[in-house]
Amino acid sequence: MNTQQTPATNFGYNLLRDHLLPTLLGKHEDDILYWLGKDMARKFPILSLDELPAFFAEAGWGQLAIEKTVKQETHYTLHNSSLLELSGGSCSLEAGFLAEQHQKVNGYLTECYGQKMPKENHIHFIVKGDPKSPV
Repeated sequence: MNTQQTPATNFGYNLLRDHLLPTLLGKHEDDILYWLGKDMARKFPILSLDELPAFFAEAGWGQLAIEKTVKQETHYTLHNSSLLELSGGSCSLEAGFLAEQHQKVNGYLTECYGQKMPKENHIHFIVKGDPKSPV
């Protein structure tokens, strides 16, 4: 039995996100990952939006920070995400997760859009809610 420990890397995770999922999901990758993110948020609910950075850190998704909140729109940045290392790497899973958590906490229809900002070395998320559309 080999008792040597191998250092933890993102290699396995990156293989899944950058190669396996795009092959498996094809042209529907972004849509499916978004809905899987929403489903994951239902299975791992938070009590307060303040818990989101801790969840992202624990999940190994990176360091999430609120940039600003304007009316029903919240801007986040995600630093130290392994998604920035990926050649493709959709951020739709994380966007769906953010959308559903906001929707659950606020009680109205919410969507989220994510965009990689490789030159700035982060991912930018915009969460938009519609208080006129309660859920």
